[in-house]
Amino acid sequence: MAIKIIDKDFFNRLKKNKGSMAGLFIITFFLFLAIFAPFLSPYNFDQINEGALRLAPFSSHGELSFLLGTDDLGRDLFTRLIFGARISLFIGFAVVILSVTVGGLLGLIAGYYEGYIERTIMRFVDILMAFPSILLAIVVVSVMGPGLLNAIVAVSVVSLPSFIRLVRASVLIEKSKEYVQASRSFGASDFRIMFIEILPNCIAPMIVQATLGFSDGILNAAALGFLGLGAQPPTPEWGIMLADSRAYIEGSPWLVTLPGLCILICVLGFNLLGDGLRDTLDPKLRK
Repeated sequence: MAIKIIDKDFFNRLKKNKGSMAGLFIITFFLFLAIFAPFLSPYNFDQINEGALRLAPFSSHGELSFLLGTDDLGRDLFTRLIFGARISLFIGFAVVILSVTVGGLLGLIAGYYEGYIERTIMRFVDILMAFPSILLAIVVVSVMGPGLLNAIVAVSVVSLPSFIRLVRASVLIEKSKEYVQASRSFGASDFRIMFIEILPNCIAPMIVQATLGFSDGILNAAALGFLGLGAQPPTPEWGIMLADSRAYIEGSPWLVTLPGLCILICVLGFNLLGDGLRDTLDPKLRK
C-alpha cells in the first residue's frame, strides 16, 4: 500500500517553517507578476520609446514615466522584468516536468530490474555527470541550435542524473519491503508493483528535488541566455537582459543589478521552499 505523502499535520508543520513560508511568498509574488504581467504595465515588452535611453529608475520622458527606468533601446525595464518572470517560471516548470517524467521513469526501471538494465542506465548517468552542468547544456544547445525550446531540452538533460539517482535509490529501498513481497505473492504484474505500489512511496523525495530543480532550471537557462544560446532577443529573458547590459555596468548599473536581483530572489525562493519541504516530509528531520 502507498503511504500518505501529505497528512493532516503537513500544512501545520510547513507553516511553522519560516524559511519555507518566505520561499512560498517569494514564489507567489513572482507567479503573480508572471500571470498579470500584461495588466501591470502600460507598455509592451518590446516597445521602444525614442529619446528615453537608459533612464534611471523613477524617471520620466515627456508624458511617459518609467518605474525602474529604461534600457539602452528605450524599453521599459519594469515591463521587461515582469515579462521575464513569465519566461523564467515557464522554463523552470517545463524543465521540472521533463526531468521528473524521464528521470523518474529511468530511475524506476533501473531500481526495479537491476542487472544489465540498471548498469546501462547508470553508466549513462555517469557519462552525464562527468561533464560540468553548464558545459553539458552548452554542448546540447550547440548540437540542437540556440533557442528557448532547445535551451529547455538542454537544461532538462542536465537535470536528469539527480532525478534518476534519487528515484533509483528510493526504489531499491521500497522494493525490499513486505508490501512489495505481498503484491508479488498475489501475482501482481511488474507494471502494477512499479507504478501503483512503489512509485507513490517515492513521491516525497521527488517533490523536494522538483522544487530545487526549478531553481537549477532558471539558473542554467539564464546562463545560456547570457551566452546567447538560450532565448533570443527581443524575448525579455533575464539572462539576455544581463548580457545586453554588460557594456553599461558603470554608467547605468541598474540595467545589470535589477535582472540579477530577480534571478537571485527567485532562485532563493525555490531553494527555501525546497528545504522547508524536505524538513516537513522527512520524518527524521521533524522536531
